[in-house]
Amino acid sequence: MAESLIACSPKVDPKIEKPDEMVTAGVLASLPNFLRKCLIAVISYGPMPKHIAFIMDGNRRYAKFRSIQQGAGHRVGFSALIANLLYCYEMGVKYITVYAFSIDNFKRDPSEVQSLMQLMEEKINELLDSRSVINKINCKINFWGNLDLLAEPVRLAAQKLMASTAGSTGLVLSVCMPYNSTSEIVNAVNEVCAERREMLQREHASDSNGQAANNSVHSEISVADLDRHMYSAGCPDPDIVIRTSGETRLSNFLLWQTTFSHLQNPGPLWPEFSFKHLVWAILKYQGAYPYLEQNRNVAKKQL
Repeated sequence: MAESLIACSPKVDPKIEKPDEMVTAGVLASLPNFLRKCLIAVISYGPMPKHIAFIMDGNRRYAKFRSIQQGAGHRVGFSALIANLLYCYEMGVKYITVYAFSIDNFKRDPSEVQSLMQLMEEKINELLDSRSVINKINCKINFWGNLDLLAEPVRLAAQKLMASTAGSTGLVLSVCMPYNSTSEIVNAVNEVCAERREMLQREHASDSNGQAANNSVHSEISVADLDRHMYSAGCPDPDIVIRTSGETRLSNFLLWQTTFSHLQNPGPLWPEFSFKHLVWAILKYQGAYPYLEQNRNVAKKQL
């Protein structure tokens, strides 16, 4: 199961930087600017993904392998997220979606869940207080999932961050928490059914008042109906889904949206996922692009 974006620990790995510090110091300075820009220019000659989704797996193993506290591994993972957002922005990728916290994660020890909630709140407020990162890339931030399951301080912080970035027109970051695809699909079906009931009630009221009913309400639910009510409505389906740490499971992540996505499972743990890994992921996507595009075209003809 995808691990959460953050975990509790007062101890911070000495290599971890705060988001605004990463921008101020230049997170992209880890590679010479000229080399990085050359690589981006080269890969840009091929088809570039518009949307990349990440299952950020391996934070706890990263901490275990390095004998640091578990929470420190998740903090390094948060830094990796900020760095990869900046890399994607430079590459022209418009949409990034990350699996931050699964609904199934609530089955963990209650003390661990509480600690996760506290640090989620901390990281969200950190983004609110130090706007350097999200301002730099004009980032719009969405939270996909059942926010009612979150602790109230986390939910309020998430809603505040969404509201404060709603007008941004740059990169769109969608954070899935607490989320799973089954819940998303059930929610969409319920919303379509509620929509249909409301339409039927209006039609019945019009008919009772002597007005001709338009008989426009159909009982069937179409794919397009569900698409309109998915959390991802208005966002293109992911071109690439990357699950780090070598795991090959989707773990109930974006099952509705990933029919034609290129699935990748690179070996590095999420905190280790760097610019070179992102470049390699895009190159592999470009190699598979003709096959993916052919399948999309065949599917469109069958509709």
